[in-house]
Amino acid sequence: MKGSLLSPAVIQKVLDTIQKTYRCGYQLAKQPKREKVLIDYSSPNIAKPFHAGHLRSTLIGNFVAKINSTVGHEVVRINYLGDWGLQFGLLGAGFKRYGSETQLADNPIKHLFDVYVEANKMADKDPVIEREAREFIQSMEQGDSNSLNLWQRFRQYSIEDYIKTYRRLGIEFDEYSGESQYWNKTPQLLEELTTKGLLQRTEKGTQIVDLSDMYTGHSSYATLARSDGTSLYLTRDITAAIDRYDHHKFDRMYYVVDKSQVNHFKQLIGVLRMMGYSWANRIHHIQFGRVTGMKTRRGEVVFLADILDEARTRMLHNMQVTDTTKQLDDPDLTAEQLGISAVILQDFARRLSKDYKFDWDRLLQSQGNTGIFLQYTHARLYSLEQQAGFPIPSSVESIDTSHLQEPEAIDLVAHIAQFDSIVLKAYQEMEPHVIVKYLLRLGHLVSSAHKKLRVKDSPIEIAQARLILFNSARLTLAHGMDILGMKPVDQM
Repeated sequence: MKGSLLSPAVIQKVLDTIQKTYRCGYQLAKQPKREKVLIDYSSPNIAKPFHAGHLRSTLIGNFVAKINSTVGHEVVRINYLGDWGLQFGLLGAGFKRYGSETQLADNPIKHLFDVYVEANKMADKDPVIEREAREFIQSMEQGDSNSLNLWQRFRQYSIEDYIKTYRRLGIEFDEYSGESQYWNKTPQLLEELTTKGLLQRTEKGTQIVDLSDMYTGHSSYATLARSDGTSLYLTRDITAAIDRYDHHKFDRMYYVVDKSQVNHFKQLIGVLRMMGYSWANRIHHIQFGRVTGMKTRRGEVVFLADILDEARTRMLHNMQVTDTTKQLDDPDLTAEQLGISAVILQDFARRLSKDYKFDWDRLLQSQGNTGIFLQYTHARLYSLEQQAGFPIPSSVESIDTSHLQEPEAIDLVAHIAQFDSIVLKAYQEMEPHVIVKYLLRLGHLVSSAHKKLRVKDSPIEIAQARLILFNSARLTLAHGMDILGMKPVDQM
């Protein structure tokens, strides 16, 4: 849609659609067939660092969930925790030696991490600790009540702490599951594979499925059991996928995991296909690149909360030294929302598969293509509405759109009109950068229009038309930001 060709009637239709639909929340006008979509994302390992890959998975998974909801799908958000295996043995054995009930209650994630680090360090020097770790795992697998109670407490403390941190990002999960639900179901999977003639034993004693008819190289066979018969992460993932389909009968399932795991998901899908599960083709791996340079002032990032705290602290400092900062009711909350928006936009500024370097200084700038710029644009438009001196017209029919013929107005209307097609493209490609690019352009068009199209002190007919245009721009911006996982602020 070219701005120079927009008639008053077309402008009225565009603005009328936005005013009637966007004020009550946004959904794509022409929606695809409704589907049930499962999204597996974030997935931290209990007692291990919440690294940059987990942050990317969390932010990207939230976008995937939101874009699927926006086009009308039923979405189930799953957080599949690393809550079983050797690290838990080390944690259990380590807690008996170095644990503190007081510190566990006060800051469970940090204390469990500290215990794990200490146990891991000592295990390199003292083989007794590694033996104790394996004995702890064995006791869990044999149903020992004391070991299982301790494991259950660690897991519950961790989930409660994760929920607090996710809440800061505006993220909620429908299910918290984990490897612990499936380790004891893997013998049934191996038995089924044996019955179907798919499981082979190598000279080393490991058990594999041959996938050479589908893949070459490292993906051409999938190892599903060690020589001692114990299962691997892939085995548990396959068991979980079967369980999820049995429970949800999903139309699509996304795993949001970094690109280093591409062979893992090829093998997962390949084994399921070999087993005759046609729904394996409904599984998709959303892969993403690596982030480097993610550090706080105190050093390497260990926990997600560290990143959020750092973003808030730095943003609060920037606000305090900026003359234009408004008097805010809750500057800490505003700083948090701005900081999170900045982190999100830096992450989504390019195709997901690309690697990037994390840059605190650049991402918190209010000028240029940043999350702070988008928030500033939203706050500026909100302020314009509050200071107009009259309410936003209740309907577009009551205004004269012939007053919106300036190039800046027409360009803004033309861009707003593209929002549906942009959302559809972002959904089809499953790429947030499509929306980021659109919103940044919207921000720059708003800035140009704001300079030329005065609302205050203009004749009322012209002022009303301009105000409804700016309000339509703000509604579009707000819905786009929401899909990306940002909470628009009204003041900053």
